[in-house]
Amino acid sequence: MSANSFDARSTLQVGDESYEIFRLDKVEGSARLPYSLKVLLENLLRTEDGANITADHIRALGGWDSQAQPSQEIQFTPARVIMQDFTGVPCVVDLATMREAVKELGGDPAKINPLAPAELVIDHSVIADKFGTANAFQQNVELEYGRNKERYQFLRWGQTAFDEFKVVPPGTGIVHQVNIEHLARTVMTRNGQAYPDTLVGTDSHTTMVNGLGVLGWGVGGIEAEAAMLGQPVSMLIPRVVGFKLTGELKPGTTATDLVLTITEMLRKHGVVGKFVEFYGEGVAATSLANRATIGNMSPEFGSTAAIFPIDDETLNYLKLTGRSEQQVALVEAYAKEQGLWLDPAAEPDFSEKLELDLSTVVPSIAGPKRPQDRIVLAEAAQQFTHDVRNYVSEADLDEAGKESFPASDAPAVSNGTPSKPTQVVAADGSVFEIDHGAVTVAAITSCTNTSNPYVMVAAALVAKKAVEKGLSRKPWVKTTLAPGSKVVTDYFDKANLTPYLDKLGFNLVGYGCTTCIGNSGPLDEEISKAINESDLAVTSVLSGNRNFEGRINPDVKMNYLASPPLVVAYAIAGSMKVDITTEALGTDQDGNPVYLKDIWPSEAEVNDVVANAIGEDMFSKSYEDVFAGDAQWQALPIPTGDTFEWDPQSTYVRKPPYFEGMTMETSPVSDVQGARVLAKLGDSVTTDHISPAGAIKADTPAGQYLTEHGVERRDFNSYGSRRGNHEVMIRGTFANIRLRNQIAPGTEGGFTRDFTQEGGPVSFIYDASQNYQAAGIPLVILAGKEYGSGSSRDWAAKGTALLGVKAVIAESYERIHRSNLIGMGVLPLQFPEGASAQSLGLTGEETFDITGVTALNDGGIPETVKVKAGDVEFDAKVRIDTPGEADYYRNGGIMQYVLRSLIRK
Repeated sequence: MSANSFDARSTLQVGDESYEIFRLDKVEGSARLPYSLKVLLENLLRTEDGANITADHIRALGGWDSQAQPSQEIQFTPARVIMQDFTGVPCVVDLATMREAVKELGGDPAKINPLAPAELVIDHSVIADKFGTANAFQQNVELEYGRNKERYQFLRWGQTAFDEFKVVPPGTGIVHQVNIEHLARTVMTRNGQAYPDTLVGTDSHTTMVNGLGVLGWGVGGIEAEAAMLGQPVSMLIPRVVGFKLTGELKPGTTATDLVLTITEMLRKHGVVGKFVEFYGEGVAATSLANRATIGNMSPEFGSTAAIFPIDDETLNYLKLTGRSEQQVALVEAYAKEQGLWLDPAAEPDFSEKLELDLSTVVPSIAGPKRPQDRIVLAEAAQQFTHDVRNYVSEADLDEAGKESFPASDAPAVSNGTPSKPTQVVAADGSVFEIDHGAVTVAAITSCTNTSNPYVMVAAALVAKKAVEKGLSRKPWVKTTLAPGSKVVTDYFDKANLTPYLDKLGFNLVGYGCTTCIGNSGPLDEEISKAINESDLAVTSVLSGNRNFEGRINPDVKMNYLASPPLVVAYAIAGSMKVDITTEALGTDQDGNPVYLKDIWPSEAEVNDVVANAIGEDMFSKSYEDVFAGDAQWQALPIPTGDTFEWDPQSTYVRKPPYFEGMTMETSPVSDVQGARVLAKLGDSVTTDHISPAGAIKADTPAGQYLTEHGVERRDFNSYGSRRGNHEVMIRGTFANIRLRNQIAPGTEGGFTRDFTQEGGPVSFIYDASQNYQAAGIPLVILAGKEYGSGSSRDWAAKGTALLGVKAVIAESYERIHRSNLIGMGVLPLQFPEGASAQSLGLTGEETFDITGVTALNDGGIPETVKVKAGDVEFDAKVRIDTPGEADYYRNGGIMQYVLRSLIRK
């Protein structure tokens, strides 16, 4: 029950239903707040308890100073939690482990139970092994069940053992697309109350639901577990960036072009840790599908959330996707009553403002390694000739002629492009040549775009027109179609577009993330061999949201984000060297050149298909029994009981060591003495570099572990699928094939120097960590700017902690990873302003002492601590940003804090 200090409790009548609400207009200053802060304000009014959430917190939010730097901590209680299976499995593993820990400490295991609705969608496990055939989907599903039986049995147990926990089985869709199409409420109803739908999710692209007016963002699994167990999320009232949209998109431009433009703008502006909110006349002209695409990319521009207010477009989408009449009526009534309805002419109070005229957006792609590196499509081939030089050997550069390229970062002239034509004899006997720039993966993938019917229909129409003109994909291109829900294939079938996609090789491979998260599957063996023997810089083109190095496929060095129709075009062109805006993609049956403009559909053609092929019945049918699963899912045998029966032979699901030796009383935090550097890293090290992801190689510590446990190489599966086994995950932390550890120069991957051995020989990071821990030596990580950017991977923090790292010292952090480090008991520190490991002369060979940490035992948070590294001394900023985070750190981590709190209740 709310303390209701502001007398905000009221009643809202919608049809025959009456709901309790908490009125925002009872708080002075609420009317001028941005939409997102109004949602937070309602959250505080409804959960005010006089202790964690007080009247002063509510007044502080009502009196928000848009120009002030964030300093006021509030406790946000999300209405629900959403998970995908890679991050969700360890969440459920941790909950199961917590039940046992509670029992061992004399408490009731049943207290460990989600107190808020928690939904998990299995979407990260399917791999595009099979492609280009009519039965690729069925084959990939069979392989998925074969590899993941243990995990799926565990999740089925969780669905029966925990209240308020539901699982969307494999082969259904991608979590964020399922969320906007079915799970999102926009306005929640629970225990007679109506209030804004809010959430946290164990995937950074949770922000896709921001397009529906739902406030939510990605957190690490550890934070999500705490939210499931009723713990509020500690946060500072953020700065809110207003992003004004005007005008309309020009024909020929897509949502992808728009979002890549916005990503570039907001990355340049700097929005890390801020909310972004879209407003203005152009919002009304932006379809819900396009809003969701923009919201999805929030992590790529770095913001916590990227939200749109509720309006008629929101209601139309809710109706289309099968929400009930009462629900739609409630959303409209509640939004208008609470001042959450879009006023296109309004100018809310924002901290900062940007503006984009939608008519200025032009066709674009982004790459070759970051989503914010937008390239105008007309300049893509020229830019490639410049960028490829960073990915080829010195010999290839010499061949190309260094003198023909400018020293600047400007696009280079094309006549000096490195080239190494390499012959491939395919399995079917055909012979062809591939070279640097060959498009070897063309994937229509990812919730970012597969949730958007306009770009998906455009892709299918490009395929149709291409096939009708006799065009085909190049034989070296792996083409895949992986929609985010079954609705997509339903409307393709209804519009009779599926045969054309199939003809080009874009057969359905699965309903899951696939290529976007690195589950692209292997290239054909002969192509892979040619790439590696000639060290070719080949490319992928995908309709995803991430293209980081080493993410998409181990054979592919350069990755480009593009709209689905451009993915089809590049599959036909077959190379990034081709300027698809001016050069022919191929020839028709009569030998005439066919250009992109010849097969690009008009806006009217796309709109006509969308209008006639997509209906409410498709969504209702697809989601009518979404949690039940197919016969294969239902046939999985599962254990029963409140606590899980761990299989000591399992290589997928093992009981983690987080609570071993834990007592009810906390131990004082201590300074760090005599630490060694495990890794010294540069700028923009992502959680993909840190967290285990992708394929497991046989000659790595993780591969060796699996071999020792009797697992055949073909059954290694991916790191993501084995997130429930901490032994595999520790061995894969900091093991990304593109990681460059500066204290082990000349290496790439999970290598360091082991200073427990004479001379500090190069060693696997895991092996060195084991030696350091055996010797009682703590470890630190040194890093540059934007440390931990990318997905909200809890294993980037869990693995760091389990390797024995006590502190990370970076130039700057991205929000989720910094928070997750604290959640695992690792101290995040920041170099002094303008300083870095390089400017301070740190080599990584020093021994580190960090003093002043013990000040946390006094209840406060020290601004800085003293760091002594060899002869170098400096004050490092303590990046424990809130009192709540300090409590987690003092308890050794967030899970330990929650466990002690629940037992004491």
